[in-house]
Amino acid sequence: MRPDAASGAGEARADGGAGGAPPEAPGGLVLPEPLWSAVRAAYGEPGRAYHDLDHVREVLRRVDEVARDVGWRRPREVFLAALFHDAVYVPGRRDNEARSAALAREAVARWLPGEGLDEGLIERLILLTARHGTLGPADVDDEEALFLDCDMAILGSDPAAFDAYDRAIAAEYSAVPPELYAAGRRHFFERLLALEHIFLSPYFRERLEALARDNLRRKLEAAS
Repeated sequence: MRPDAASGAGEARADGGAGGAPPEAPGGLVLPEPLWSAVRAAYGEPGRAYHDLDHVREVLRRVDEVARDVGWRRPREVFLAALFHDAVYVPGRRDNEARSAALAREAVARWLPGEGLDEGLIERLILLTARHGTLGPADVDDEEALFLDCDMAILGSDPAAFDAYDRAIAAEYSAVPPELYAAGRRHFFERLLALEHIFLSPYFRERLEALARDNLRRKLEAAS
């Protein structure tokens, strides 16, 4: 996801991105310790009030929900895309997703050779997160829609979790003048509300669309 002042999604902090054991991968995939160490180091960089390992674990929790209720055609690739999608994150930069995708490709080639993984799919899923709020259901296939919605699910969380996410994004952009940051966030929220569908998949739309719209309207009203 592009977490700049005009976009981004996330969730409340759970353990500050402390790391811990690697998440369980699907399809018999085992994460080598050097790969997991590289992931922990990437998400443990200073300044990540939101885009840390807690965010990754929450996205993976959503990925697991979809696996249970719908199923993934390429679950291992989806897992790795979620793992690496914000691995490179510098507030305000426009190449975070491209650099994260490149890091994922490098990691797969270095530590997971011979696993038969579709590196192009991993890359494509990560790159799509740069386009949150600009895509419609017709622009993506079912798998891509579900993946992107996993990353945006915080928008449809309970108000306390949504507010925690919003504060964390603001903290990551503390170097931006408050007026400029507020204008960017307002523009992003208004753009989302103007969409016919915030969530691209029927699965998430049925569960979270109304809650997301309530959260966005509430924040805009509070800021007016």
